[in-house]
Amino acid sequence: MFDRLLRRPRPVADIAARLYGAIVAQARQPVFYERLGVADTVTGRFEMVVLHLSLVIDRLQQGEAALAQAVFDVYCVDMDRSLRELGIGDLGVPHRMKKMIEALYGRSRAYREAMAADDRSALVAAVERNVFSGAGPHAAALADYMLASAATLAKTATADLPAFAEPAAFAAPDAGTMLIPGTVSIR
Repeated sequence: MFDRLLRRPRPVADIAARLYGAIVAQARQPVFYERLGVADTVTGRFEMVVLHLSLVIDRLQQGEAALAQAVFDVYCVDMDRSLRELGIGDLGVPHRMKKMIEALYGRSRAYREAMAADDRSALVAAVERNVFSGAGPHAAALADYMLASAATLAKTATADLPAFAEPAAFAAPDAGTMLIPGTVSIR
């Protein structure tokens, strides 16, 4: 009972936790796995979290560095917990965490540099290399989604973050849906 009275409010940590939860929810959207070809595996889901986290952290670095760091900290805690849930032992967690953090930094840098240079082909190549581990038929669509999401995040107030583009707008129609030019799918 006294615990709550003595604790100070931690608004930055609370905001970071909310932001990270929204990032993970966006990364888990079925459209990425069902229609954009991302592998629905632990690795595929990790790549989607990293992709979205990179976009949000890049946006927060422009004026909200403390919040960006807090979101990164929540990511680290979540990845540590996830590794332990996967059965990685205490001795293996630090090594895997180091790899995951290096992956985040490397991917973030590749995505950021391609977008800053307005080099769509470099962004597509980075998405192919990281998300699809090689040529991916939907890499260009996912890169376009990233560009649209970065533009949306850039014009969104910090209080309203995160705001991503609608991924379904960049996906091909469902495999079971056949569209004839000039018609509309009713599925």
